[in-house]
Amino acid sequence: MPPPPTTRPGITRGQWLVLIAAFLGWLFDGFEMGLFPLIARPALKDLLDNPAEGTVAAWMGYITASFLVGAAFGGLLFGWLGDRIGRVRAMALSILAYSLFTGSGYFASAPWHLAVFRFVAALGMGGEWALGVALVMECWPERSRVLLAGIIGAAANVGFLLVALIAMWLPITQHDWRFMMLIGVLPAALVFFIRLFVPESERWRAAVAARSAQPLREIFAKGARKNTLLAITFAAVALIGTWGCVEWLPLWAEQLVGKDHPGEKAFVMVLRSTGAVAGCLVAPVLGARLGRRPAFFLLCLVSLLLCSVMFRLVTSYGLGFQVMALLVGAAATSFYGWFPLYLPELFATCVRATGQGLSYNAGRLLAAVGSLGTGALVGCFDGSYPRASASISLVYAIGMVVIWWAPETRGRALPD
Repeated sequence: MPPPPTTRPGITRGQWLVLIAAFLGWLFDGFEMGLFPLIARPALKDLLDNPAEGTVAAWMGYITASFLVGAAFGGLLFGWLGDRIGRVRAMALSILAYSLFTGSGYFASAPWHLAVFRFVAALGMGGEWALGVALVMECWPERSRVLLAGIIGAAANVGFLLVALIAMWLPITQHDWRFMMLIGVLPAALVFFIRLFVPESERWRAAVAARSAQPLREIFAKGARKNTLLAITFAAVALIGTWGCVEWLPLWAEQLVGKDHPGEKAFVMVLRSTGAVAGCLVAPVLGARLGRRPAFFLLCLVSLLLCSVMFRLVTSYGLGFQVMALLVGAAATSFYGWFPLYLPELFATCVRATGQGLSYNAGRLLAAVGSLGTGALVGCFDGSYPRASASISLVYAIGMVVIWWAPETRGRALPD
């Protein structure tokens, strides 16, 4: 968490409230995202009456895909709302949506119910990221953007870590997975704090007062279209890597240790999330020191190498598995510290929330294909999660090539 306001002269109370709201909103977003990888296997075995591993993997793919598609549309919907009615009001609505519909999963009696609830909850989750990043970057000084990118990027992974710690304390089994869905309702309380205390972006107010924007049209207009399409590609590479590889680690761990050790999958999530927090803090620093493009290339290269080791050489659960889960978590999720630094630099203020929301979450549509591909590959590879993940991880090679077509924005002010 950021230090108290009194320790940093020159930063106003309103700016601290903005950062706290965005941090908590994305933290709880991460909490909600981290729920399903932990409850998926026991929930599906409960709802389907102990099916084969291939069936579990297939449903995991379907439900993850529905979540990613929902997040993609949510990023567009709430990003557009953020540019039309303001960052703060739209962010409050997004948090309310994801918390209430995550809690609704408690009442699921069939796998498709989980898919529907995850889709609707994801509408809010997809919107919160773009709104929180736009609000923070517009309200805080330029000199703080590298630090802020790391903090916002790490927030979701703190949420992943929190849900994993709860699962270690209260192991999730086929008989008691539903209580975790009820915990997902708690972030709704954050809405009241946001609506009562968090100030709106003055930069957004000024931009809207100066001219009437048409966000969707403008981000695909000549001169902006290239940045939008590149941003979609970068998001797709990172998200396919995350949802096609990294988020399957708890299922693989549970498969290796058996159902008698439900706490191990939660421990794997703790390791993955701890590494991710560190990776998100380091990534924007690399972007500031090396440049945005070299940093992204390096993140892709390291992620590809570590995934190759994890999924091609590790064959049993033990210390080697745990160390690699930590390292893969750090590398493959470090992109989420790079995105809050780079994506705001690609879009003007009056279309920033829409541009970020669409590009980041359109990447999730492609990640949904990756998730379905992983589920299908697990079935093709006789229930082997690592063989499927090793194939999907090759997506990082695409990022290593495409990044060199992007503009280098290091040293430039946030565009108005």
